Amino acid sequence: MNSVATFLVGVAIFVGIIGIVIPVLPGAILSLAAILIWALEEQSATGWVVLSAAVVLIGASQVVKYIVPERRLRESGVPRRSMLIGILLGIVGFFLIPVVGLFVGFPLGVYLSERQRLGTHDQAWVSTKHALRATGLSILIEFIGTSLAAAVWLVAVLFLV
Repeated sequence: MNSVATFLVGVAIFVGIIGIVIPVLPGAILSLAAILIWALEEQSATGWVVLSAAVVLIGASQVVKYIVPERRLRESGVPRRSMLIGILLGIVGFFLIPVVGLFVGFPLGVYLSERQRLGTHDQAWVSTKHALRATGLSILIEFIGTSLAAAVWLVAVLFLV
C-alpha cells in the first residue's frame, strides 16, 4: 500500500477516534472500517493479524461500554426510562441546536424524567450526575478500545510492513 493511502487510512482512524469523543460519527466503526481497508490492501499475515486484533479490541469495547455503565446506573437507581428520555431529547437537541444540542438535550432529558419521577430538584440532579458519569465512562471505554486498535495498526505500519 502506498504512503498516501496509508496516511489516509490513518486520518480515517483519527477521525473515527474524534467521532467517539464528539459523537457525530460512528467513530469505532469508522476506525475499524479504515483498518479493514488497510488489511484488504495489505494482503499479508500482518494485515490480517492487525485486523483481527482491531476486531477483538473494538468489539470488546462495544460490549463493555454497555455492561459496566448499565450496572453502575442500576446500582445508583437511575431507571432505563430516564436514560431513554435523555437519549431522545439528546437526538432532538442535536437537530435543533447544531454542535451542542446533544450535550444539552441528554442531561435535560434525564433531569426532567428524574424530576418527574423523584419529585425534587436535589434527587433529580443526583440521578442526572450519575447518568452523565455513566455516559462518560461509556465513551471512555470505547475510546480506549479504539485507541488500542489504532495503536496496533500504527505499530504494524511503522515497524512491521
